[in-house]
Amino acid sequence: MSDKPIVAESHADWLYETVKRGADFTLALIGIVLTLPLWGVVALAIRLDSSGGVFFAHERVGRYGRKFKVLKFRTMVKDAHKLGAQVTAGHDPRITRVGRFLRATKLDEMPQLWNVLKGEMSLVGPRPEVEKYVALYPEEARRIILSVPPGITGLTQVRYRHEERLLAEQENPERYYREVLLPAKIASDIEYVQNRGLTRDASLLLKTMVALFR
Repeated sequence: MSDKPIVAESHADWLYETVKRGADFTLALIGIVLTLPLWGVVALAIRLDSSGGVFFAHERVGRYGRKFKVLKFRTMVKDAHKLGAQVTAGHDPRITRVGRFLRATKLDEMPQLWNVLKGEMSLVGPRPEVEKYVALYPEEARRIILSVPPGITGLTQVRYRHEERLLAEQENPERYYREVLLPAKIASDIEYVQNRGLTRDASLLLKTMVALFR
């Protein structure tokens, strides 16, 4: 995939992205500093619960098709990627006891603040996807979605925050993901990109926080 910009930027787009990048960096730095003690607690819980490392780095496709490693707290058994599918249903036996709590509360995603700090992700944007599924995107959808940085949260992440529970209800989670969920998420990500703005981003951040506290 090309590293060149896919969508030409207007002055308004440039201003929006400049302000957004500044907000991303500042909020991610503050978030890391404030939650660092919690990182230690989570890391200890993971090490006591199962063997393996504390963090899990999973390759995803980012802006302009550039691959990067999404950083998360490990929620599954060691070498889980060798033991099953890439989609994870709620009843997946590879998920550890501590991992279930982390996934339910989204605490496993705290390390992604480091991805935001590095500029690989934004606080708000399309959901970062693995190359296997990005290859299934229609060409125009790929062009639009990969024109912006992926986000920790976003329109798609809010709409499908119960994805694992939904997959757990399916006889064939992998097939359901490819044929039903993925097209819906593609449409949702396109909707976000075509209507993005600072006010919308702030609204999605607020909805995410409300959902987490609930």
